[in-house]
Amino acid sequence: MDDHRPAGPGDWPTDLFAWTGGLAVAAALAPDRPPLAAAAGTVLLAAALHSAVAWPVQLYRRRYEYASAAEVRALVATVAIACGLLAALAPAPRSVPALGGVVALPAMLALRWARRARRRSTRAASRVPVLIYGAGAAGHRLLAAMQRDPHCGYRAAGFLDDDPRKHRLRISGVSVLGGRPALRTALTASDAAGVIFAIRNTDGALLRALRSEMSDIPGYFVKVLPSLDDSLDRPVNVAEVRDVELSDLLGRRQIDTDLAAIGDYLTGRRVLVTGAGGSIGSELCRQLHRFVPAELMMLDRDESALHAVQLSIHGRALLDDPSLILADLRDAATMHAVFAARRPEVVFHAAALKHLTLLERHPAEALQTNVLGTLNVLEAAAATGVARLVNISTDKAANPASVLGYSKRITERLTAHHGYLNVRFGNVLGSRGSVVTAFRAQIAAGGPVTVTDPEVTRYFMTIPEAVQLVIQAAALGTGGEALVLDMGTPVRIADLARQLIADAPVEIVYTGLRPGEKRHEELFAPGESDERPLHPLISHVAVPPLDPELARALTRSADPAALSRSADPAALSRSADPAALPRSADPAALIGAMADLCVVPAVAIGSPTLSAARTS
Repeated sequence: MDDHRPAGPGDWPTDLFAWTGGLAVAAALAPDRPPLAAAAGTVLLAAALHSAVAWPVQLYRRRYEYASAAEVRALVATVAIACGLLAALAPAPRSVPALGGVVALPAMLALRWARRARRRSTRAASRVPVLIYGAGAAGHRLLAAMQRDPHCGYRAAGFLDDDPRKHRLRISGVSVLGGRPALRTALTASDAAGVIFAIRNTDGALLRALRSEMSDIPGYFVKVLPSLDDSLDRPVNVAEVRDVELSDLLGRRQIDTDLAAIGDYLTGRRVLVTGAGGSIGSELCRQLHRFVPAELMMLDRDESALHAVQLSIHGRALLDDPSLILADLRDAATMHAVFAARRPEVVFHAAALKHLTLLERHPAEALQTNVLGTLNVLEAAAATGVARLVNISTDKAANPASVLGYSKRITERLTAHHGYLNVRFGNVLGSRGSVVTAFRAQIAAGGPVTVTDPEVTRYFMTIPEAVQLVIQAAALGTGGEALVLDMGTPVRIADLARQLIADAPVEIVYTGLRPGEKRHEELFAPGESDERPLHPLISHVAVPPLDPELARALTRSADPAALSRSADPAALSRSADPAALPRSADPAALIGAMADLCVVPAVAIGSPTLSAARTS
């Protein structure tokens, strides 16, 4: 019943005209018809009384939405009071004011509804007709918002829904025209210009399928109503309808965050983030800042990245804030000095090398940063009594097959050895160097888009979602665990490339899997079970600890072949210079030694147990 134009003075003359007509009809039907002068006097008195009563209720002063329930109530009250006064004061018989009011009130309401219908019809003719995909709660609310908002640029020409029970229904005057198989027919029959997708809690596959079909029908658009989980708790705003984004196509579900638990361990505490300038680290800092820690320390070896993250949080970046720590985690002495001086209580370890193919060529760098750098952080944290530490890992650490996976699996085990927590998740949308970033650059350059294999799949997360998991993990997890997010359905990279290409004339070229790459990633290593005791989207898996001396043994640069044969890693650790990493050593031997530490309990490298495990 609402119309956003307020009721105003323009309705006053028509209401007086309705009074005139109503009283004229009443006078003509009265058994003792009053003289013309008395009838005229009654009309003038009715106009005066109606105006006087309407003034205090602000009926004509733009207080009410036009033709709304509130305006109708005010109008009924005004006419009723005016009728009572008119019956007592009018020179005509009392039946005339009573009957006149009964006739005038419906006329006033009818005039309002006719004007509203005419305006809506005029507006609808200028709006873009669309189909709403989804006749559920979100679709209902989107339709209501379209009909309520006078500035809306869309007109619902029909619904589409895959539930056969909803076919041929009418929702607020709009028909359900069928399911996805009826898409082409519905577009033609309704003269719609496109489709607005309005289904909550979808996994993204349906939206990808719809967008793929629409791409085969040129001239039509697909838009989406975002944040549907949130919007059901508030009125839907048609202005939120926007173009489809990659995160919509993936259909990522947001985690229900226990803000109270998070506040307990963050608010008023000293928090340190390593790798604070990276994609994950910078978003971590932005979200942690909202919990008002006593101190938020941001550590990175990239000064430009620190400048950027400080600017994103505070809107200024003078680099004179002690919260910025320029340091390299590969320097053990520096890490111990930082922890001893700053005494963090909560640590999020996000610093790492992450490019799989590059690390295959430079395994010593993976060892130095991902393994030994993490060990430096862990030992500094343990030495200063850090209560909570979360190591950010990757799904490539589950049953690893690459240098990146080996190095991150070793860090998981080292983290478990020190009684701290790991968080494991997949590829992150929008991170620096991600496949999506590479695809967009290739598309902008005119192609081709390179994909390793037509069947390769990956799990994806948005950066805010990944960071939300990391923060939640520190509240849920216990030492010695890895927390794994339910990342939904893996996405074929070739399909992802096609979605990004859309209508661009860009070719996809398949280059073949590179060393260390899997066709399909795994979330759990052999022997790990999917247990979710505390959160429906977070799995807890036990991580076997690893003696740090076995990791340190990898630093021996003399006799590269001994990397995978030595039975006394502790002795090697004592005799080797920790900074002298095997840059000149045989990469294959180093990779083999790293792989050993992923699959074997805390035993000496090269032992019979190790050899049996590797050959099996």
